[in-house]
Amino acid sequence: MYIIPEPQQMNILEGEYTIRFDHKIVIDRSCGTAAYDYAKLLQEELCGCMGYGPKITRGSSGKAAVTLMMDDELGEEAYRLEAGTDGIRIVGGTDRGLLYGVQTLRQIVRQTGACVPCMQIQDHPDIRNRGFYHDVTRGRIPTLSYLKGMADNLAFYKINQMQLYIEHSYLFENLSEMWRDDTPLSAQDILELDAYCRKLNIELIPNISCFGHLYKLLRTKAYEHLCELSDAGAEPFGFVDRMMHHTIDVTNEESLAFLKGLIEEFMPLFTSKHFNIGADETFDLGKGRSLAEAERVGVKRLYIDHVRKLCEFLVEKGKIPMFWGDIICDFPEVIKELPEQTICLNWGYDKEQSDESTRKLAEAGAVQYSCPGVSGWNQFVNRLDVAYENIRRMCTYARQYHTEGVLTTDWGDYGHVNHPDFGIPGRIYGAAFSWNGKIPDFEEMNRRISIVEFQDRSGELVSVLAEIADSQIFDWGQAVYYKEKGVDARAQREFTAVAAGMADVEEALRKLADIGDRIRRMMPGLPARTNAILHACLVAIQGAELFQKIGAVIVARVSQSEPAVAVDGIKLAAELEEWFMFYKEVWRSVSRESELYRIEEVVFWYADLLRGSAL
Repeated sequence: MYIIPEPQQMNILEGEYTIRFDHKIVIDRSCGTAAYDYAKLLQEELCGCMGYGPKITRGSSGKAAVTLMMDDELGEEAYRLEAGTDGIRIVGGTDRGLLYGVQTLRQIVRQTGACVPCMQIQDHPDIRNRGFYHDVTRGRIPTLSYLKGMADNLAFYKINQMQLYIEHSYLFENLSEMWRDDTPLSAQDILELDAYCRKLNIELIPNISCFGHLYKLLRTKAYEHLCELSDAGAEPFGFVDRMMHHTIDVTNEESLAFLKGLIEEFMPLFTSKHFNIGADETFDLGKGRSLAEAERVGVKRLYIDHVRKLCEFLVEKGKIPMFWGDIICDFPEVIKELPEQTICLNWGYDKEQSDESTRKLAEAGAVQYSCPGVSGWNQFVNRLDVAYENIRRMCTYARQYHTEGVLTTDWGDYGHVNHPDFGIPGRIYGAAFSWNGKIPDFEEMNRRISIVEFQDRSGELVSVLAEIADSQIFDWGQAVYYKEKGVDARAQREFTAVAAGMADVEEALRKLADIGDRIRRMMPGLPARTNAILHACLVAIQGAELFQKIGAVIVARVSQSEPAVAVDGIKLAAELEEWFMFYKEVWRSVSRESELYRIEEVVFWYADLLRGSAL
């Protein structure tokens, strides 16, 4: 039997307790009103696992199957779970601890059904703040129902913070030129999600880019004058350029006033005590309109002054500022110029991520979170081996340097082509490793996730999914870059590696086909929700297969050689277009229309190239 995150202490005893349909879930008088919602969660889980869910009552009952209780001597997120032959008791120090005890019992009954082994669990988290960060800007804007389901999933694994990354994907007033071609979130969407998260003891933290990454805003006719680089909207849209440019001109007094206005409009929708201003990847700072001032005071001074002004503004409003730490890591000594409560979000996504940035920020006295990633960006399917090792390392550094939290991130560079549910294993890595420092190895962790999350009794499913990304030579990121930039100096090394890898393209195609077959054989007997994810996986695998063949064509064109695998361009173009019809169905099942049309532009560009009209 597995519990994720692994409890700090768990003892399995002799005997078992059988939950009967005529027994009850009892809410003790020590509990507050939130306990009823938790009892309902448990009742629904029991009903799904066993076909019946005991009725809920409050006070006492001689037929108590499960009793929910409070003990204020326990810590804020601590709980006890005691299963004996006479029933099950869940005791929380606060509502949050009580919820986490219920979530643990839900995981147990998924595996044992009505017959729960006698056991004693004492549990609490190692790290106080455990969050998940999801990009809802660079391609996908999930439906509200999907975002609620994401919150359910996060709470199931005891995550207590959630952030949504916003550039242009909120319906700001008087900014219709920015969001007019999108399907943005509304104020009511945010209010409803915030209320939903509160019931799950999740703090929904607001986040708006307030420095770099203001691509669509600074390309509008109304606000292009605030962009660091002139002629901001002159070039056509590009996924690559969106990642690299469009920093706001901090020397223009209008910029700060404008950003404060956005914050004031967005902030009241949230009950969170935090606010994330972004401030990462300000690549263009000091290279355009602020050049003269940068030469006078330095780019570092321009950067920290802008961040300080925004943080001070948030503190005046009673909020705790957050910002990304990639830029300040080059001069961490200036962290002391920021309000003392400011939180530096220290990200690093490499598989072999070192502790250098965490150490430097700790030595500078920064209040920081460790921020790993689920490694799904620019991929049809997440690179789970990279995600596991990156998250394991960053959670280890969080303990070593006593950071205030862990924030696991899921970015959507180049259109967020991967289905968001492919990030679930990464989310769970972050939840598990931030709660308990006893970290299982890769295969064992994947086995636990397969059984608990996907209800795959074989325990093999996540390990099979992990093989998909490793079976690709030419990925979505490379396809986008070639379309927009060709093989320029930046791409030359990577393209050389792809060209060398094409000698193995037939083996890659064989592996992808084999993985697809293995997934199909696993589907009978799995829950409908798991099979919906696996269907999305099969669609992604087919897309990956098609793009391996496209990669062979591109390498042959550039090197003026024969493709490493035989390709009928006309036939492959039709297969690509037919595949995209299924891809759109999967996209729309969880996401708004958002930037699906930009994915379409890439796919159809390659279809036209294969037919010879984009030579």
